[in-house]
Amino acid sequence: MASSFDKFQKRKLVSSYISVVISIALVLFLLGCLGLFVFNAKKVADHFKEQVVLTIYLNDSAKEVEVDQLKKRLLLADYTKNIEYVSKEDAAEIMKEENGEDFMEYLGYNPLQNSIDVHLKADFVTNDIIDDITEELSEKDFIADLRYDKDLVFLMNNNVKKITFWVLVISALFTLIAVLLINSSIRLAVYSKRFIIKTMQMVGATKSFIRKPFVYKSVQLGVIGAIIALAAMGVVLYYLNQTFPELQLVKEPLLIVGLFAGIFIIGIVITWLSTFIATQRFLNLKTDQLYY
Repeated sequence: MASSFDKFQKRKLVSSYISVVISIALVLFLLGCLGLFVFNAKKVADHFKEQVVLTIYLNDSAKEVEVDQLKKRLLLADYTKNIEYVSKEDAAEIMKEENGEDFMEYLGYNPLQNSIDVHLKADFVTNDIIDDITEELSEKDFIADLRYDKDLVFLMNNNVKKITFWVLVISALFTLIAVLLINSSIRLAVYSKRFIIKTMQMVGATKSFIRKPFVYKSVQLGVIGAIIALAAMGVVLYYLNQTFPELQLVKEPLLIVGLFAGIFIIGIVITWLSTFIATQRFLNLKTDQLYY
């Protein structure tokens, strides 16, 4: 009978430990994923900004030497990420593929112009800076026109500021929730052993002696939960890097290692602190208060 009861208690204890580990792992995993998003938010925003194209349309009378000099100047400019020369023939082929018909058959000539597509670096993608660039380039006589999507640039920069603000707010809120959830799981685990704590105290055990095995076990559970969370984060990071290689999520390994180390340390610190506070609370309770 006693053996059966002991097995029941052991299964109950293991079940309690598993639930705590799962809770810690899930919370740390979500916190880690949020950290990945926060650290890569600028990189993602920069990626979309660098899709903005400043198109320089050239006069048909532009000399090859002038065009080559312009290309070299653009490549050496601080604001240029890369450039692409699009001839009027290539532009006609692109329009033909997009529209599914050859418009030159109706017109009898090619009305398009040779152009240079300039992809700007993210830090230079603002309306004021691009306007300054277009004003400077428009002084060239062989440049017919310069165009970019002003509304898109304005909305993009405006939305990036809003998203950055709310990401920081949500990160702070989620961190608080993570601490509270882990603390709640640990407190429930310690609560189930409150009578053992009080019994040990009544037979003369010191508070530090009673607290030590609880803290040690909780830290162990925290380490296990953190390892599971980090493994899941590694899978997510690998998948995202394979799916969106242009974002170069693993380009800064030190940042990733720092985030993983931070999540691991957070798992240990929160479980240690939560167990310390929970055991201290039950140690300070009177015997009749344990039933409430």
